[in-house]
Amino acid sequence: MTPLPAALYRGRFAPSPSGPLHFGSLVAAVGSYLDARCQDGEWLLRMEDVDTPRNAPGAADDILRTLESFGFEWDGPVLWQSQRQDAYAAALDTLRAGGMAYACACSRREIADSATQPAVDGGLAYSGVCRNGLPPGRAARAWRLRVGDEEIVFVDRLQGRQTQRLEQDVGDFVLRRADGLFAYQLAVVVDDAFQGVTDIVRGADLLASTPRQIWLQRCLGYPQPRYAHLPVAVNAAGEKLSKQTRAPALDTRRAAAELVRALRFLGQTPPDQLSASLPAEVWRWARQHWDFAAAPRQRLIDPGA
Repeated sequence: MTPLPAALYRGRFAPSPSGPLHFGSLVAAVGSYLDARCQDGEWLLRMEDVDTPRNAPGAADDILRTLESFGFEWDGPVLWQSQRQDAYAAALDTLRAGGMAYACACSRREIADSATQPAVDGGLAYSGVCRNGLPPGRAARAWRLRVGDEEIVFVDRLQGRQTQRLEQDVGDFVLRRADGLFAYQLAVVVDDAFQGVTDIVRGADLLASTPRQIWLQRCLGYPQPRYAHLPVAVNAAGEKLSKQTRAPALDTRRAAAELVRALRFLGQTPPDQLSASLPAEVWRWARQHWDFAAAPRQRLIDPGA
């Protein structure tokens, strides 16, 4: 595939096919879609199916049908991460050749035993056991990226100034896993650059990943997109709506009502009658009235959960 030409604004929505779309997914899709369309930008669709063990049979097709039923229209063909293995391998080779990536022999148990503090994403910060070479007699299990000790700083359009020190908050992170699969962080950075994405609007549950992606962009010489992280929808127990917390699948028969619900979650004020209309009418209103500044910053309980 040939990279797309440069655009003033190019956004994207990148679901993983581990199950059907739910309300939390819809919030991210609506926010990214309207941010792109209201700036006369392009909106791309990427299927993040690189983590093949988590892919549910039929989920990808179901996601595409749901998006179409809700009236989403994307530019160009869908990009499938499962078809991009050569691109990820080439990026890893570049990092290895530059001395920025190294082989790691540590098991999860060894990482847990050697970790001195938790990572910002809830995992364990890697202590760098294999940074200067594999222990004698040990074979490589994964590949990691060296991180620096400087502070990564970026200004999120919604969340404001964000800072993170990768060395202490995350440690050297995985690019290729022990099972041979490429890690999300590498795949998403390579694909955003390939697709010419200028603006990333997504859920705030991915906010802690952004400094790693910025570091990877710098290591690979890629441009840094603008970021905006939308509030995360949670249930009454405070759990993020997800497949793991059994968030119900979107009902395509109630597409207009679900769109109105998502708009209100994002701080917009669509009239009640739109809930009984067609998706096209909701989108018409939304494109005329979208106010990005009205979106809340903090995670919110979804009143319909």
